[in-house]
Amino acid sequence: MEKDFQKLQVFVLPENFRGKNPILVQLWWIVQATVFGCSPQFMYRWRVFLLRCFGAKIGERVLVRPSARITYPWKVCIGNDSWIGDDVTLYSLAEITIGSDVVISQRSYICAATHDYSRPTFDMIGSPIVIEDQAWLATDVFVAPGVKVCRGAVVGARSSVYKDVASGSISVGNPARVTGAR
Repeated sequence: MEKDFQKLQVFVLPENFRGKNPILVQLWWIVQATVFGCSPQFMYRWRVFLLRCFGAKIGERVLVRPSARITYPWKVCIGNDSWIGDDVTLYSLAEITIGSDVVISQRSYICAATHDYSRPTFDMIGSPIVIEDQAWLATDVFVAPGVKVCRGAVVGARSSVYKDVASGSISVGNPARVTGAR
């Protein structure tokens, strides 16, 4: 008899995993696809207002591009003066905390959940991500669940981050490795 590696018919999303009522979740996705995503580039305050209306904790002078995607804004916290670039995904199935003066460049993917591949039930596992003040994630960076990018760290373009990144370090590659200091 062959082993079942995953049986998706038995997958069950953990209770309250989304953190809000399913109707509110759907409402956010509609708002994100319309008035958020179709807003002109310069309407940063409008997008921040919408995110705050749905529970995001966002500081002052934050720039979020209209093509950014935030799965559950109520699980996102962003400090002052941070920039979220074009086509960035904050896959906030668990909490994502972004400090002040942080740049997350275009097409980056911040992924706060995964599945337990060792169980046929393919259980969902949320694991918070922290990106500390003054960090810069260059274009197309992937950050895995549970990772902390420490203060002032730089992660180079197209890098994949699977473990914590030290303060003031420069990391590149897949997996990202320290190549120098800032």
